[in-house]
Amino acid sequence: MQEIHYTIRQLQHFVAVAETGAISRAVERCHTSQPGISLSISELERGLGMKLLVRQRAKGVSLTPAGSDFLVHARELLEAASDLQSRVDSEKGSLSGRLAIGCYPPLEPAILTPLLAGFLGEAPGVTLEIQEAAQQPEIEEGLREGRTELALLYGGHLGDDLATIVMDVLKPYVLLPEDHRFADDDDVSLVDMADEPMILFDNSPSLQNWQRSISSLDIEPRIGMRSGNFEFIRCLVGRGVGYAFLIQRPASDLTFEGKRVVVKAIREPMPTTPVVLAYAKDARLSPRAISFIEFAVKDRRARRRLPGDAADHAEGQLAGAGQAAGDGRN
Repeated sequence: MQEIHYTIRQLQHFVAVAETGAISRAVERCHTSQPGISLSISELERGLGMKLLVRQRAKGVSLTPAGSDFLVHARELLEAASDLQSRVDSEKGSLSGRLAIGCYPPLEPAILTPLLAGFLGEAPGVTLEIQEAAQQPEIEEGLREGRTELALLYGGHLGDDLATIVMDVLKPYVLLPEDHRFADDDDVSLVDMADEPMILFDNSPSLQNWQRSISSLDIEPRIGMRSGNFEFIRCLVGRGVGYAFLIQRPASDLTFEGKRVVVKAIREPMPTTPVVLAYAKDARLSPRAISFIEFAVKDRRARRRLPGDAADHAEGQLAGAGQAAGDGRN
């Protein structure tokens, strides 16, 4: 057998540096020291006899051509090693290892948080890593590149290379300050609001969801301000700066500042937006990812956020995913 000139730990450190773009950020992911990471990378390069990274002062690190090629194989080896450990743990009745999940930030508080807490209660040996990005397409790319196994996203704008399982279906609403002239009405018309300043949630796909929703209305809303920060928009509404068109609804009607805001249904017919758990169709899902999907479907059904037919469809998709993964829980 050919001698192996690297360790799993060295591969973990190399992948962390490559994906974060800086040794300092890799230190946070790997829970180790900067000298430890640097030494690990140096020993890996020496053992392989090739330069993998270029260190640039004040600019982090970048991959050499050889490093880019090696990164693909390193990820595959780490995934295989993690699956092997999971299979062993599964035989002992437990799950362990890392599960990377991407999430579009507005979905984190109300949907992802209870899923993570509940899943960790059932699988405490799993280490969850949450990867965020202000724009959803960046999270989608994380799935395609293998940086994450699963992602919680808005559906409707995803590529055909991603499989999805519906977690919830949301309807847009209008957010008003509590002293607004329509605050006591049962619902509001976007036509009646068109001349008032709107604070636009200017992130993808929230922007596209808004454009799709008003496309059938003969109006041109007056955009008073744009922001990519969900809670900042709520605070501005609370201060009376304008109104907002949103989809995700927090449990509290108080802003971060403690100002009260009012949620109003929209009088005009509005399209709904699905919230989905997504994964790459060509991915070999780990036992941890499959277990998380199983838990998520069960949890959302128990909370009556997932209709029965949608849950049945999700379980059918999950069975296919498990088969594609070689059913790593055997």
